[in-house]
Amino acid sequence: MSTENLPQSPEQPSRKPRVAVVCGGRSSEHGISVVTAGAVLKAIDRTKYEVLPIGITRDGRWALTADAPERMAITDRRTPSVDELAESPEGGVVLPVDPASREVVYCEPGSVPKALGEVDVVFPVLHGPYGEDGTLQGLLELSGIPYVGSGVLASAVGQDKEYMKRVFSSFGLKVGPYVVIRPREWQRDESAARKKIVDFAGEHGWPLFVKPARAGSSIGITKVEDLAGLDEAIAEAQRHDPKILVEAALRGREIECGVLEFEDGPRASVPAEIPPPDAHAYYDFDAKYIDSTPGVVPAPLTPEETAEVQKLAVAAFEAASCEGLVRADFFLTEDGEFVINEINTMPGFTPISMYPQMWQASGIGYPELVDRLIQAALNRSTGLR
Repeated sequence: MSTENLPQSPEQPSRKPRVAVVCGGRSSEHGISVVTAGAVLKAIDRTKYEVLPIGITRDGRWALTADAPERMAITDRRTPSVDELAESPEGGVVLPVDPASREVVYCEPGSVPKALGEVDVVFPVLHGPYGEDGTLQGLLELSGIPYVGSGVLASAVGQDKEYMKRVFSSFGLKVGPYVVIRPREWQRDESAARKKIVDFAGEHGWPLFVKPARAGSSIGITKVEDLAGLDEAIAEAQRHDPKILVEAALRGREIECGVLEFEDGPRASVPAEIPPPDAHAYYDFDAKYIDSTPGVVPAPLTPEETAEVQKLAVAAFEAASCEGLVRADFFLTEDGEFVINEINTMPGFTPISMYPQMWQASGIGYPELVDRLIQAALNRSTGLR
């Protein structure tokens, strides 16, 4: 029987992909994550995507937040928080646990749960533990929801500075001298753990950098000039992470390079240089975000040095099995050798952050950068890949 003359059902209009921008979180980097989310929300093309802003409070509640980028900025040297942006002090957002459904639900105490519609992709702009370290990525894998950035393994490796360095070394990338104090070492024998650091200083000299092993944004880091400042530095690092990393100071220039995944593989941006900040002992949190110490983009390197650091940045991306994006940080030592310090699998995305600035100088503006990351995530399946 021919269907040519039968009434035809009207075509349903195609829905724009819905992007859930998730920010905040339980780590020390909660505030800067909210600032990053504000920049991302402002840059997303609303004619192309629907947006669902979700914030995770400091105590771990998933909240529906205002779509208000103007309220997500550093004001009077203070970072914003999800609690200030939440639509309700008690309501919570629930992701699906069934991979066959991407329906997100909003629950208020004493009220009927409200469906918020399907989420097609998550843009997780969380920094630090409980978000950038593979925990959120694992949840999204279980939910079957695509997401921007690296998977579980690469996110975990990128967060733990000890294992990051071990992976890089195994792939032939040069790392600086370091020593790790694990929680059980400290609990078992504080004196022996402290002596381990003192012996390390005896071998490599002062100053040392004492830092949380699994944190970012230079939070909890202390530059220790001598033995007198060691105990206070250890206590500060342990406030953020019971596992601490101690690094020898490397004399040289700080060089950063962005990596972005294209259809044909990862490519490196032009590099940037972080000059020593005038008002700070090193490039710490305040220098980065509060006082906005400017980087130099592109870095004043020779063509050979530029090509070398770009090659090493892509090699680090591949070594850790990263996806989407990475910022790779290096020291260019006085003898002309690049030493990798760390990677960030979800680098800062604030308007003054180096990653967007490096890609801007490479010909990809902020809105296009955000769009590329979302499209790459939409085109990438969850699960083993």
